[in-house]
Amino acid sequence: MRPLRAGRIVYTNDIPVYAAFDAGAVSFPGSLLEAVPAELNAMLLDGRLDLSPVSAFAYLAHADRLALLGRLCIGSRRDVWSVVLVSAEPPGALDGAQIAVTRESASGRNLLRVLLERRYGISARFVEVDDPLADALGGKPAFLIGDRAIDAQLAFAPPMVHDLGSLWHGWTGLDMVYAVWAVRREVLRADPAGVRAALESLVTARAWGYANPQAVIGAAQAHVSRPAGFYAAYFATLNFELDERALLGLGRFADELAASGAIAVRPSVTPEVDLAAR
Repeated sequence: MRPLRAGRIVYTNDIPVYAAFDAGAVSFPGSLLEAVPAELNAMLLDGRLDLSPVSAFAYLAHADRLALLGRLCIGSRRDVWSVVLVSAEPPGALDGAQIAVTRESASGRNLLRVLLERRYGISARFVEVDDPLADALGGKPAFLIGDRAIDAQLAFAPPMVHDLGSLWHGWTGLDMVYAVWAVRREVLRADPAGVRAALESLVTARAWGYANPQAVIGAAQAHVSRPAGFYAAYFATLNFELDERALLGLGRFADELAASGAIAVRPSVTPEVDLAAR
C-alpha cells in the first residue's frame, strides 16, 4: 500500500500533537501537508488527502464519507481562546447584524450560528472576508479563529472578546470539540492497518508533547511569538483527548446542528478506528 497522505492544521493549536514529528522524536508513516481547517476539509473530501484533522462540522456533515478516529480531538473543556467573536455588543444583541467571518473555519462559524439561533433566538448575516481582524479593529462585529483570534485576545479589552467555548459551556455545561481526525471510508477499507498505524503514531506524538511541554512551547514561539507564559496557559485551556466528556459535547453539537438545519442527518459520534486506552 502507498503511504497515507495526511494533513495538519497550520495554526499553533495543533503543535502539542505534531511537535514530536517536527523534532524527529516520532515518525509519521506517511506524508503531512499543512493547511488551514477549511482547506484540509476540502482536500480530505475530494481525495487529495487520505486522513486528516478536520472541522468537527465537516465530519458531522459528511459522516457517510468519513470515518471518525478515536483518541484525538482539538477541543475545550470551557474557554478556548482561539475561537472568538469580537463585538462591542453582547452576542444576544446582534439580531440582524452583519458579522465578518473568516473563510478558514467550518466548526467555529457553525458554532456561532448555533449559539445565536439556538441559545439567543436571533439570527445574523455572516459575510466572508479575508481579514476579519481588520473589521474588528474598525469597530465591526467579527468572528476569528486560530492565531488571529489570539491576536484579538491581546488587542481588545476583555468585554469585547466573546469566547465561544465559554459561551457553549455556559449554555450546555459540556465540552466543545472544534476538530477531529477522520479518514476517507474507502481508504479505511483498503488499508485498515495503515490507518491504525497512523493513529498510533499520532497518539504517541501527543504523548511526547505532553511529556515535553517546553519543547512544545518553544515550537509554538518559533511559529508565532507571544508574551512569556502565554502558550503554557493557552495549551492548558485546550483538550486533545476525544474522551467521554468530549464525545458528549460533540454529540450535543451534532444535535444542535441537526435541529438548526445545518446538517441533514445527525450521525453517530462513536469512533470507528480506535486504540486501547493508555
